[in-house]
Amino acid sequence: MEMKMIRFEHPEYLYILLIIPVLIAIFILADYLKRTALLRFASHALLKTLMPERSTARVWVKMILLMLSIAFLAIALANPQTGSRLEEVKRKGIDLFIALDISNSMMAEDIAPNRLERSKQAISRLIDKLEGDRIGMIVFAGRAYMQLPITTDYYAARLFLSTINPNIVPAQGTAIGEAIELATNSFDQNNHNKAIIIISDGEDHEENAVELAKKAADAGIMIFTIGMGLPDGAPIPVYNSYGKSIGFRKDRSGNTVITKLNENMLQQIALAGNGSYTRANNARSGLEYIFGEINKIEKSEIEARVFTDYENRFQIFIGLAILFLVLEILIASRKSKWETKLDLFNQPKI
Repeated sequence: MEMKMIRFEHPEYLYILLIIPVLIAIFILADYLKRTALLRFASHALLKTLMPERSTARVWVKMILLMLSIAFLAIALANPQTGSRLEEVKRKGIDLFIALDISNSMMAEDIAPNRLERSKQAISRLIDKLEGDRIGMIVFAGRAYMQLPITTDYYAARLFLSTINPNIVPAQGTAIGEAIELATNSFDQNNHNKAIIIISDGEDHEENAVELAKKAADAGIMIFTIGMGLPDGAPIPVYNSYGKSIGFRKDRSGNTVITKLNENMLQQIALAGNGSYTRANNARSGLEYIFGEINKIEKSEIEARVFTDYENRFQIFIGLAILFLVLEILIASRKSKWETKLDLFNQPKI
């Protein structure tokens, strides 16, 4: 039996669907206010006589058709694709976890546009270079969390990467040790060569990071670190609910907090993990150097199952969107003259 898989090429367009309930709520409110205003001047029976062409049902039908058109247009923009023929592909690569620091200090702008965004841009470029490697992602601040289990689905990796921001973790800090431990325990039990890339400014770290890096190295896992920030440091911007900067983070004494790169700690972690350390700056992200080092690691044969022969299906939904839009346009908001006359004939005589 042939298996089918459905995916969206541009899933971000599906957010358009969220405006449909809002539009429906606005329509219901507007319709209620309009009916309330009319009933202040006349009863239902009198309104039917004075406004014989008015049709509430038609207005609702037109609204439903318009909402369906918007829904199918959103799905078409997301471009649903179907894939068939599940194949086992033999690849050579390593298992790689990227542990990304998303604490508030990563919002500092000593590296443009800020440390976190620069890190995400670099990871995105790294994913583009991967060919046979399996990748997973962990985010950490005060605690470490699995963002993406180890996979060869680079499309999913980019999707999960795009959702990363400091608000997805509740506690602040820099739990590098916990991130190392989580990654170490999350690798599959196989003979693949394994590595962890830690991207952090190293500030407010836990004391057990070096010890856990040594433990990971003893298990055959290499650890590479990238220092994201400059030694002179920078203040941490504070944003309001609209994403606008409203100043800088301050300590309890009212002094502006300056976050500085803890380069020594990150070097110690890399040394204990049999890897290497590099520092990012405004000219380079550091991942290029680390990727070169990782490419020196012997590749293992990896068996991956992939869907092939993906076909675009947006045409169907574009057609449905146009169909419902045309129907919405063709249906008049008011009754035609012959329908109005028919209603008048059916009115009871007084």
